[in-house]
Amino acid sequence: MAEISGLVLPFFGLIFVGYITARLRPHAAGEGAGDAMGWLNTFIIYLALPALFFKLVSKTPIEQLTRFDFVFTSMGVTYTIFALVFAAGYVIRRNSLAESTVQGLAGAYGNIGYMGPGLALLALGEPAAVPVALVFCFENVLHFMVAPAMMALAGDEKSSAGPLVVGIAKKIVLHPFILSTLAGVVAAAIGFQPPVAVQRLIDYLAQAAAPCALFAMGVTLALRPLKRIPAEIGYIVPAKLVLHPVLMYLVLSFTGNFEPVWVQTAVLLASLPTATNVFVIGQQYGVWQERASATILITTVLSVATVTMLLYLISSGALPADLFP
Repeated sequence: MAEISGLVLPFFGLIFVGYITARLRPHAAGEGAGDAMGWLNTFIIYLALPALFFKLVSKTPIEQLTRFDFVFTSMGVTYTIFALVFAAGYVIRRNSLAESTVQGLAGAYGNIGYMGPGLALLALGEPAAVPVALVFCFENVLHFMVAPAMMALAGDEKSSAGPLVVGIAKKIVLHPFILSTLAGVVAAAIGFQPPVAVQRLIDYLAQAAAPCALFAMGVTLALRPLKRIPAEIGYIVPAKLVLHPVLMYLVLSFTGNFEPVWVQTAVLLASLPTATNVFVIGQQYGVWQERASATILITTVLSVATVTMLLYLISSGALPADLFP
C-alpha cells in the first residue's frame, strides 16, 4: 500500500498544488490569470501531450494499433454508462434533453486527456501507452459527435445539418491529440525514427505533459468554486467512479482475449473523474454549467480514494486481468 501511496499522492498532489496556488493568489484572477492559464493549456494541449502520444505510439508494433475489438468494447461500455445516466436525468428527474445530455457526459466522459496518460504510464508502464491512445482518440471522436448531435435534437444547436457536420468533422480531424496519434501510427507503420535533436525535443515536451496538465487542472478547479451541489450528484458520482470501471472490467474480461495491461488501463481510465470538457460543453450551450463545474470538483476529490483503491487492487493481484479465463 505504501508503494501505491507513493504513486497516487504525488499525482493528485500536483492537482492540489495547482488548486492551492490559485486559491492563495486570488489577485491573479484580475491580472491576466485567464491569459496565463490559456497559454499553459495551449502548451499542454498543442505541444506536451501530443508529443507524449507521438513518442509512445510511434514505438509500438503496428498490429497493436489496430485492435478495434478493444476500441468498440470499451466505447460500448462508456456509452452504456452515458445512456444510463441520461435516462436517469431525463426519465426520473424530468430534466430537459440538453441537461440530461450534459449529465450523461458527466457520468461517462472521464478526464482521460489530462489525467489518463500520466497516471496510466506511472502505474502500468509504457505498455499502457497504446490502449490509452486508442481509448482517448476514439472516445473523444464519439464525444465530439454526440454532444452537438444531442444539442441539435434538443433545439439548442442553431446550425443547419451541413455546417453542423462540417464543424464536428473539423473538431475530430484537427484535434492535436488525434493528429499526433495518427502521426505516431504512420511513424510506426513505416519505421520512421526522428533525428536525434528532434527526438530530444519530443522527449522534453513529453516529460512536461503530466505535471503541467495536473497543475493546470488544479488551478482550473480553484477558479470554479463550488456554489451548489446538484441533486444529480447522487447518481452521477457512483456511475462515474464505481459503475463505469466495474462494468468496464467485467465486459472486457468476458468478451475479449486482451493483454492484462490493456484491461487494467481501460479500467483505470474508466475510473477517472469527470472531464473538465464537460463544463466547457455545458458553457458552450448554456446548459447545466454551475452544476457541471460542481460535478467535476466533487468527482475529482472523491477519485483520490477510489482510484487509490483500484490501483491497490491491481498491484496486489486482487483484481485479475481476466475474470473469465
